[in-house]
Amino acid sequence: MKRIRRVFAICMVMILSANQYIAFQSAEEEVGQYSTIDAKKLEPAVVKEKKGAEQVTSLYAKEAILLDGDTGRVLYEKDGYTRHAMASTTKIMTAIYVIENCDLHEVATVSKNAATQPKVHMGVQEGQQYKVQDLLYALMLESFNDCAVVLAEHVSGSVEQFCKEMTMKAHELGCQDTSFETPNGLDGEKHYTTPYDLARIAKYALDNPTFAAIVGTKEYSFSEIHGKRQITVYNKDSFLNQYEGAIGVKTGFTSKAGYCFVGAIKHDGKYLISVVLASGWPPNKSYKWKDTIALMKYGESNYEKYLVVKDQERVGQIQVEGGKAKAVSLSMEGSKEMLLSEKDQVETRLKLARQVEAPVKRGQKVGTLSIYVNGICYDTVDIRTSEKMEKEGVDAVIIRLIHTYLLQHQG
Repeated sequence: MKRIRRVFAICMVMILSANQYIAFQSAEEEVGQYSTIDAKKLEPAVVKEKKGAEQVTSLYAKEAILLDGDTGRVLYEKDGYTRHAMASTTKIMTAIYVIENCDLHEVATVSKNAATQPKVHMGVQEGQQYKVQDLLYALMLESFNDCAVVLAEHVSGSVEQFCKEMTMKAHELGCQDTSFETPNGLDGEKHYTTPYDLARIAKYALDNPTFAAIVGTKEYSFSEIHGKRQITVYNKDSFLNQYEGAIGVKTGFTSKAGYCFVGAIKHDGKYLISVVLASGWPPNKSYKWKDTIALMKYGESNYEKYLVVKDQERVGQIQVEGGKAKAVSLSMEGSKEMLLSEKDQVETRLKLARQVEAPVKRGQKVGTLSIYVNGICYDTVDIRTSEKMEKEGVDAVIIRLIHTYLLQHQG
């Protein structure tokens, strides 16, 4: 009888403190309580040796780079981080900035400044009006310098302000070695980029469906708003017809920059972006095409896409404190593929919470799996709970504590 009263008294104390116990028990951690994820399931695919790979033995370009368009990883570079004038490849940023900052159906009016721009130009006249969309096609297909100024003034009020905003946009994208002084690429003391920065800007622009559609168009017709002119523009990017899977993007030339070209292909599951700057001067207009083709062949023959992380519905469990069960299952959303060569060293690094506290929501992030190539992190996958878990009730806590107490005081 005395023992029953003793147990009853303990139960009353437990009832009063049960909620406090639930609230604070998750703070107690035991060393070694980690998830049960099987590391073997997370190993990247083995990169097999590739035969017949082409090498870039020499380029005409003074600076060049080749990027994996999916991850932004550099696959090849020749002075790829050196600042240089970029001529009309500038218009990649001009176009994407316009697309992001105004309605394409807006009407832009030609100023005296725009009408006096040097060749190559469309020959716009002061007072004429054009839709922004039409000017973008003229800008990117024919590289008209006057169209760049019309767009810049329409979006930002002045060329100077537009260039300042473009430079800020480049820096936001991580392109710190880029500065714009003109919207059309005419040479200027503070007008420069690097192959790496320019490739990243192109990657960003190509992610925009409107931009991608414009640079992939071979012919486009439009008229001045009041019908004063009927215009048809043709894409001057010959690369579109020279390489299978080519999708763009922009040529350029000035006396300071030399011949320049930003190219991109999507072929056999590979997405490559190339940049060549100072790829010869007149009369060597074809050097930029030869350099670009050499870079693309190098990328296609030396790299294959491999499944680095498999799409796994359930990848293990993680301990839950204060829940109705001891653990919840985990999953990774989607698979991850990367272009890899036979020389690349790939590893995955897991970062996971020691435990989670109930209640647990389905899809709750508890960790990450980072993918490293040659010691550099290129991608990260979130690890989330694949089920929910409710908090353990007061009654369950009391019963468990009573049971523990009785076991400890038997006899």
